Amino acid sequence: MNQDVLSGLLPAFLWLPILAAAAALLVRRAPGTQRFLALAVHALALAGALMSITSVSDGSVVAEQVSDWAPGISIPFVLDTFAGLMVSVAALMVLVCTLFAVFTGDDADPYFHPLVLVLSAGVYGAFLTGDLFNLFVMIEVALIPSYVLLTRSGRAAAMTAGRIYFSVNLLVSAVLLAGVGLVYGTAGTVNLAELAGEATESTAVALAAGVVLLALGAKAALVPVHTWLPRSYPFASVAVTALLSGLLTKIGVYGVFRVYGLVYDGTGLDTVWLVVLVATMLIGVFGALGESGMRSILSFHMTSQVGYIMLPLAFFGPLGMAAGIFYMIHHIIVKAALFLACGAVEHHAGTGRLAQLGGYARREPWLGLVFILAALSLVGVPPLSGFVAKMSLIHASMETGLYIAAAAAVVVSLFTLLSMLKIWNGAFWGADPEPRDTRVLHAASAPVPDATDPGAGRLRHKFRPAPSTLDRVPPRLILPGALLVACTVSIGLGAEVLMDLAVTAAEGLNDTTTYTEAVMQ
Repeated sequence: MNQDVLSGLLPAFLWLPILAAAAALLVRRAPGTQRFLALAVHALALAGALMSITSVSDGSVVAEQVSDWAPGISIPFVLDTFAGLMVSVAALMVLVCTLFAVFTGDDADPYFHPLVLVLSAGVYGAFLTGDLFNLFVMIEVALIPSYVLLTRSGRAAAMTAGRIYFSVNLLVSAVLLAGVGLVYGTAGTVNLAELAGEATESTAVALAAGVVLLALGAKAALVPVHTWLPRSYPFASVAVTALLSGLLTKIGVYGVFRVYGLVYDGTGLDTVWLVVLVATMLIGVFGALGESGMRSILSFHMTSQVGYIMLPLAFFGPLGMAAGIFYMIHHIIVKAALFLACGAVEHHAGTGRLAQLGGYARREPWLGLVFILAALSLVGVPPLSGFVAKMSLIHASMETGLYIAAAAAVVVSLFTLLSMLKIWNGAFWGADPEPRDTRVLHAASAPVPDATDPGAGRLRHKFRPAPSTLDRVPPRLILPGALLVACTVSIGLGAEVLMDLAVTAAEGLNDTTTYTEAVMQ
């Protein structure tokens, strides 16, 4: 695609979903039309993102200044290889998770599709913006619909989770805005290109940008500001949980990578990153081992895996950052696949508690295959994408002499395997639970839905039904997770393609000359 044409289309990643959200509101009484409109826009965004990567795969940077103001004052949209990769995987997640919502009926709420469209606009804008203030704005654009999506079931547990999610993000957003203000006060600009290397020359700018990094790290759920995530994400619907897991926390990770690479030149905080990220890996995986619900286990794993993704910050350089970017793409896909596979079980069974599940691998072998492949990829078993991601990370850490990081990656992988086996043994390999029709005969003694169970109360029954040994999980519920598992297998077998793009993206973070020249010309 011609770069002049591409630069002019960059703002469309923001305004097209917003216009589509407005149109979806107008046709909210026609669910079929609304559904078609949303899926068409998501598919168009994915196609546009994939096409854009071909234009920047050589390391070039495309920038578009919105308004007639001079560079540094106008609103910049910037596309490089890193941003292109993130927009592409985000568009894939939005499309697949929306399909799952359609297949489960979760999109019956007429406001579901408009909310997801606005959220996607904020996410794309965050990945493409070229200044700190607009990064803050785009994060808020994505957060506002996420508050509604998280709490729209109206259940007590969801409302409690929503209050935690809202309160923490409100506080962190205030810190982020304060940090952006401090950066402007000390450096005189919030344009990332103009801020390149400023933290290495000015202690005041370094401290101000440190506040921004602190806020973005909290949004990425780094230890010690991580507990909000497993206390909120599991209580949304499955499609929303998978969507949030792949998008919102990754905005924080992306922001940290971008700010640390540009403003700090990737130096100065190596020891701090090492301590925080190894702690995040360990505490996240230990938290997962202590949970009894599928989505709660997976939510704690998100924290642990963020530690993996960001570990290269402790040894910043092209090799390590390429491993981190590759790992992030892999993790977004695999984690969503796990949520959707477990969500298919939960939708069928009416609960996500492992003690009330079992036998799904025997009754639903295709669903079992989707889960086990995604789980093995998360652990890092060849030839799946997780193996390439973890080996690249371990190799990069050992090349830089940071053996403690390599050791932590190996140890946490073993505990990751244990927690995946916990889900497998409980939901897929265990004994079949009591059939649903037997429970109906004893409805008077059946337990009411547990408000603390993320999977409780999802179905419209007076009492929570047990999984049936007669009913089958509809194939349409298995399909979205299977599509993502196909992606992780393909990435693992053809890792060179994504790794080449990750290396190019990492080189752009390590040498910001091309980025700054494209924005400021």
